[in-house]
Amino acid sequence: MKKIILSFIAALLLVPTSVKADEGMWFLMFIERLNHRDMQKMGLQLTAEEIYSINNHSLKDAIVQFNGGCTAEIISKDGLVLTNHHCGYDAIAELSSEEQNYLKNGFWAKNRKDEMKPSSLYVRFFVRMDDVSKRILSKVNDSMTEAEREKAINQEIAAIEKENNEGGKYTVSVRSFFQGNEYYYFVYQDYKDVRLVGTPPESLGKFGGDTDNWEWPRHTADFSMFRVYADKNGNPADYSPENVPLQPKHYLPVNIGGVKENDYAMILGYPGRTNRWMPAGGIEQNVKFAYPAWVEGAKVGMDNMKKYMNQSDALNLKYASKFASTANYWKNRQGMIDALTKFGTAKSKAAQEAKFNKWANKPANKAKYGNVIADINNYYALTNEKSRHDNYMQQLFRTTSFGTVSRGLGRYMDAYVKGDANKRAQMAPAIEEMAEEMFKELHIPAEKDLMAAQLNTYATKATGYAIAPMVKKIGDENNNDFTKYVNAAFDLSIFTSVDRIKAFLALPSKELLENDPLYALSNDMLTHYSSKSDEIAAAQDKYSAAFRKLVEGLRESKIGTIKYPDANSTLRLTYGKVRALPADKRNDAKINNYTTLDGQVKKYKKGDAEFDLPVKVLEMNKNKEYGRYADKDGSLHVNFLTDNDITGGNSGSPVLNGKGELIGLAFDGNIEAMAGDVIFDKNLQRTINVDIRYVLWVIENFSGAKNIVDEMTLTK
Repeated sequence: MKKIILSFIAALLLVPTSVKADEGMWFLMFIERLNHRDMQKMGLQLTAEEIYSINNHSLKDAIVQFNGGCTAEIISKDGLVLTNHHCGYDAIAELSSEEQNYLKNGFWAKNRKDEMKPSSLYVRFFVRMDDVSKRILSKVNDSMTEAEREKAINQEIAAIEKENNEGGKYTVSVRSFFQGNEYYYFVYQDYKDVRLVGTPPESLGKFGGDTDNWEWPRHTADFSMFRVYADKNGNPADYSPENVPLQPKHYLPVNIGGVKENDYAMILGYPGRTNRWMPAGGIEQNVKFAYPAWVEGAKVGMDNMKKYMNQSDALNLKYASKFASTANYWKNRQGMIDALTKFGTAKSKAAQEAKFNKWANKPANKAKYGNVIADINNYYALTNEKSRHDNYMQQLFRTTSFGTVSRGLGRYMDAYVKGDANKRAQMAPAIEEMAEEMFKELHIPAEKDLMAAQLNTYATKATGYAIAPMVKKIGDENNNDFTKYVNAAFDLSIFTSVDRIKAFLALPSKELLENDPLYALSNDMLTHYSSKSDEIAAAQDKYSAAFRKLVEGLRESKIGTIKYPDANSTLRLTYGKVRALPADKRNDAKINNYTTLDGQVKKYKKGDAEFDLPVKVLEMNKNKEYGRYADKDGSLHVNFLTDNDITGGNSGSPVLNGKGELIGLAFDGNIEAMAGDVIFDKNLQRTINVDIRYVLWVIENFSGAKNIVDEMTLTK
């Protein structure tokens, strides 16, 4: 891998310097003022009003946040939704069974009646946004403590949200930007009746698995399809057979003409989080303390899940979603460590901060900014070991079902114990349902191994900061072998079967609950995790103020060059071009900005969990059965590259041409640019996209679901 990266960097020197990626995750309401002219020069043919309009339909009306963590787009007049396969993964797994394994075999609804409703899935439409910075910041002053400041801001936020929700019709969210220096409110409308329309088999939707994740060249059909339903008047409604497909304000036409180098490419979506303003100390903390613990803890969880997933399809289904999520971030965080270290990002940030500190300590600036860098650096010095500790504990919580049981099911059982007869009667059915849902996604032998292994890792590796008292006591008594304790705890706990939980509800006991070994252990760990010393609390208070002032000062002094706020799961636009990476012998394409079905077949390994392919794909490729989706060069293009600025949360985002037509679906980035959440690299940054022609080929030609393609508006 090291040799590949070195040759990759050397080849970059041959790329013309006039070609650059366009950094930025931009607010739609500012496109006209900040970006529109530049976008037009690059190939945009739409007006700013056609992208974002409050009074008329526009592109923003076709973009939805998918289930809170991804992006999706409406691609038909009947509410058809396209997103990534990995975004629909939970819903597909939930609807699957051993007998009808849609995750493994794929699924395509032949008609509307065949479309399936998962238990919990929603899409969020963006209605409008506005700037409320002056209003909110008028409620605070420099004499306030951070706690007082936060209280005043939260009170004003609550008022703004209430004023704009129209009696509960809309969801309103006020978010801070530029580290609390600006505030905007966002109005959304949520639709909760969302049904599965289709998904390719996992061998296509996850082709390449963890090996190819974050890598280029890619050959993945990372897409799935859903439909939004509404009541007969087009309003959000709970699931009902009487609901009808939503008639959206706008949907995206689909362009099957293909893409080529330097074509304009625009992405709208909900990027989750970037940290482009992060101080040097924070980058150093992540690279040396937080992320290594995350990576190691995640690997422990993955290894113990995989041991059971390999035993049967049923167990694989139980843990597929949790494993995929853990594996995704495991590789991401290792890539971040490598990229941030390699590019010396902390060092370059420190140089910027030294320049800022010199400006901050000039007489005119000293009173406000003089202590900013010192307060920031002091906070990180105090919390480096805690961040390592917290990340080991977080992976225990993320990969085991019982690490947080006291705050999940246990919290409701505690309220049940304390309630009177009427309250208990009301709560019992909900608790039973919660327990039944919980046990659908776990296997007790696996949970025992996960818990014991993660406790050992936490107790032996988080040594620079005091570990949870109960974990330390158990570890000291058992030489940090937690197997015996965990087995005994599971044997005694009321939380380890639905029947035990129902028995407790029949004869509730406060003492029994509080002394339950898994409940007590979970409480101990969660309490310890959220606690902090007075020294750290004081340093954190100063840090919050200092970070806000750092961003304000960097913008004021012009030392900072970033013109847009960090991503925070609000709708953003990024624009760039289709752009190749230097030639790569692993890719059979004529130019290294796309991959082909031939290339996918070359990766094929019969029976391999990551690189197996349906026999039909092999046969269709051999016979060149590409239909109307073949490129002009005669091949079927699978994935392609653009230089857009995206991050997690953009998964499923539409890639649009200059006319606002759908040309692809964003699903990943390249590992060489994993530092992108912290610092944008115009040479390395790439977005990996599914070519929309490959999406349609899988639906129509491979799967025979032409009825779904016929819903769409296809153009060339």
